[in-house]
Amino acid sequence: MSDENLFSHEGVVDPTTEYLAKVEGDYNADQIQVLEGLEAVRKRPGMYVGDNGKRGLHQLFKEVLDNSVDEALAGYCDSILVTLHADNSLSVQDNGRGIPVDKHEKMGVSALQVVMTVLHAGGKFGGGGYKTSGGLHGVGVSCTNALSSWMETTVWRNELVYRQRYERGIPQYDVETIGEAPEGKTGTQQRWMADETVLTTTEYDTHILKSRMKELAYLNGKVRFEFIDEQTPENNEVYHFVKGIPQLVEDLNTGKDTLHPVIYFRRAKETTEVEVALQYHDGYNMTLLAFSNNIHNPDGGTHVSGFSTALTRVVNSYARKMGFLKEKDTNFTNDDITDGLTAVISLRLENPSYNSQDKVKLVTPEVQGLTNSLVGDGLTTFFEENPNFAKRIVDKAVIAQRAREAARKAAESIRRSSAMDGFGLPGKLADCRSKDPKASELFLVEGDSAGGSAKGARDRHTQAILPLRGKILNVERARIDKALDNEEIKSLISALGVGIDLTMGKASMQPEEDSEPVEVIISEDWSKSKKKEKQDEIKFDITKLRYDKIIIMTDADVDGEHIRTLLLTFFYRYMKPLMAGGHIYLAQPPLFVVKVGVNERHYAMDEAERDEIIKTLRRKNYSVTRFKGLGEMNASELAETTMDVGNRKLMQVIMLPEYEAEIEMMFSRLMGEKVEPRREFIEAHAKQAMDVDWHY
Repeated sequence: MSDENLFSHEGVVDPTTEYLAKVEGDYNADQIQVLEGLEAVRKRPGMYVGDNGKRGLHQLFKEVLDNSVDEALAGYCDSILVTLHADNSLSVQDNGRGIPVDKHEKMGVSALQVVMTVLHAGGKFGGGGYKTSGGLHGVGVSCTNALSSWMETTVWRNELVYRQRYERGIPQYDVETIGEAPEGKTGTQQRWMADETVLTTTEYDTHILKSRMKELAYLNGKVRFEFIDEQTPENNEVYHFVKGIPQLVEDLNTGKDTLHPVIYFRRAKETTEVEVALQYHDGYNMTLLAFSNNIHNPDGGTHVSGFSTALTRVVNSYARKMGFLKEKDTNFTNDDITDGLTAVISLRLENPSYNSQDKVKLVTPEVQGLTNSLVGDGLTTFFEENPNFAKRIVDKAVIAQRAREAARKAAESIRRSSAMDGFGLPGKLADCRSKDPKASELFLVEGDSAGGSAKGARDRHTQAILPLRGKILNVERARIDKALDNEEIKSLISALGVGIDLTMGKASMQPEEDSEPVEVIISEDWSKSKKKEKQDEIKFDITKLRYDKIIIMTDADVDGEHIRTLLLTFFYRYMKPLMAGGHIYLAQPPLFVVKVGVNERHYAMDEAERDEIIKTLRRKNYSVTRFKGLGEMNASELAETTMDVGNRKLMQVIMLPEYEAEIEMMFSRLMGEKVEPRREFIEAHAKQAMDVDWHY
């Protein structure tokens, strides 16, 4: 999208224009407020960064990166450089104001040393250094320092360059001046080496580093993020999305045919700013990403409630006004109206309130009214100025309303004759004897022949088998009422016992609030080619899950991969809590068996493991067989390699909230209607595919 392709009814507006004014006044030692000293971080790292493993390691990076982004929110930073150095240290450098270095009166040392070594110290406690920030408690960079074998801070400020080094959080010398700064240069660089004596891993996952940078680049359109990997230069990347969240909506809709340009609203009120970007597509799922102060809120909150209320109110009002809904017709529900909707909400505010320490849900009450009025006024203006697009949205809601009613009836039919009522399990299900869900497993097996082997190989007390004939319907390209006509999907729903999420986790409506004027921006960079009550709905209820582990067991070939992907798509769209709860697993059957004599067998997952096995056999006579599918394995082989709890290998499917945008893009790109995005993905990643078989 180009600048000239953004317009509003009041004139051209660049969505990256700052609404929240730059923080005025000095940023010096007086703004650094101290709450308490640094304690016990090294002894109990999990209390401060989540754990002492992979999660904690990457949290150290996020704490430092968020400090640089907070400088951008304050209006003083537009460039952030992250470098993974050859020695495995990591650095983050910004061109913000630079951490204050003057003496802190209360602590008697440099404010820089206070920030780096005192817990709950920083400029975000009302001292005037920041209006909004992601960090609320001041534990960030001091924790990174405490959990690093060494850390070095360089500050460009006051036309000078300052530096201080720490080892395991202890300053090695007073803040020293090491030279003059280049003209006009300000900012901070933090470089640290994670301490392997307190962390169980110090190996960074560059995907995690880059994903967080990319997400922040969407949310902060004026900031350029650059990642340099000195160990693997091909990992180098630059993220700079000058249009911000409208670009994120466009990218989320890659692979879909959209119904109108991206619509963008923004409003600032006192110290709160809210941005909303939305676009409908011809698909059937809703994607809504909510953020507050650059923090992803996967469970939504008051900003999402305000959005949902306004959207439902405006669409119904417009449909009534234009005669699309007659007097006898029931209003559209929020679920009807959000079919095919992609939306992003980004909020910046002082002192946000969350329902928990992990900030998954915003509960600040006044935000609901602000978001409600913003979206209500903006969408009303858009509908009035673009009746053709408005009609497409209403028409889609009409279709969704009919499809949802058909799906409700189909789901009710499944529920009445299924395990949800304790009887009527699918006929092809070989159930286990155990009635304890925690001890029970369900294997989803490709084909009847493999199902037969699996039934003979299973532990009948704890392992159930559900054979699937062929490939299930791709629910990314089909409405839910069509999906519920699919026999394999119906069998799966019946066997699991949890029902189905017809709303796909959509936000519910909340009470209305008063409206205020709002600016509306619409992207033109878009191709023209392109009442039932809540209690009547079938609810997804994870407490009724009959099996703690749901194991997808398919052949190690292209068809098996496709079946696995189709099943994952279904679980993600209509049983997402199963994925979020870690109940989905992938079986990993071997590719080869090396036989020595009559009784000796060795199994290999790939060619490399096969070759290593052969090396150990030396002069023995052996034969190598490659399995073409699970059906070729007899029951004993399948039990020994893939189903026996003591020998098998399982891969757990874990869905992390911080990757929600990336997951959405991947399903849309690979499973959607459009061919071109899939082709582009395959071409971009072709060199990474060494073989069509699985590699471990």
